Parts: sequence; structure tokens; C-alpha cells
Amino acid sequence: MSDDHAVRIGVYPGTFDPVTLGHMDIIRRGAKLVDRLVIGVTTNPSKSPMFTLDERMAMVKRECAGIDTEIHVVAFDALLMTFAEREGASVIIRGLRAVADFEYEYQMAGMNQQINAAIETVFLMADVSLQPIASRLVKEIALFGGPIHKFVSPQVCEDVAERVERIGRKGS
Repeated sequence: MSDDHAVRIGVYPGTFDPVTLGHMDIIRRGAKLVDRLVIGVTTNPSKSPMFTLDERMAMVKRECAGIDTEIHVVAFDALLMTFAEREGASVIIRGLRAVADFEYEYQMAGMNQQINAAIETVFLMADVSLQPIASRLVKEIALFGGPIHKFVSPQVCEDVAERVERIGRKGS
């Protein structure tokens, strides 16, 4: 990379509990738009995670191995814009699955722009075959003994199965 080319850094935030094929689709495609992609793994007080922060970070790192772009997996517990500024990002990458996502994301992008107009939000539509996938639903299906292999990688499927075995299935 020449000295006159600024490194374009993107941030892709999420809880990744667990990381799904939909997340990985956005990560692979988002990585093509930047020189360095920082995947911000966060806590969300409104969600009860199945995996610890460290487990989720390790899972994301493992799943991203082999992607050509420089990828950093970083924990954060701050305002997204504060985190993006700290990482030197010029772009925030967000995935969209449905119209309902758009309304929320549009509002968030507007608020973030008010905080720092120098950081652009880029929306990527999830691949059509991956649009219905949500971590929340993957966990729910797994907890009730349903198959999740179409929604996560084989290794994540194993991780979730081991966790469900440890915490116990729901239903009878």
C-alpha cells in the first residue's frame, strides 16, 4: 500500500451470539470495501447471551480465519461512534435483512451522523437465502432441539450443541 493511500477502516458491530452464516456473509462482503475490518463484539443489556464475550470473540476470530482482508476482532462496551472513532474507522457496516431492520438502522444511522458526520454508515443487504437468519432464532431453535445446521457453520453448530447440552434443552 503506498504512503499516499489512507487505510480505509470499517467497523462491523454486533453481539454475534452466535455468529451466523448471515453475519459471515456481511463480514466477507464488507471486508471487500475496506483495507481493515474491525469486528466489534459488544454486550447488549437487552439480550441474554448464550456465550460469554470471550467465547463470542474467539468464535468470530475462528470463523474469519482465511478472509484475505485484515480483520481485527475487538470487544467494546461503549457508544458505537466512540468505538468507531477510537478504531479510526471511516465506515460503519450494517447488515439488513428486512424492512423492519431498515427502520431501526435508518434511525441509528441518522443519530450516528449527528454525532460524527465524518463516519459513513454503509448498509449491505443480506444474501436472499440468509435473510431470515437471526442469532436469537438460532438459539431458540437449538434450545428446543431443532436443527440449526442451515444457519451456522459446522463448528458453530457444534459450539451451540455443546452449550445447549450444558444448560439444558427446553420443552419436552
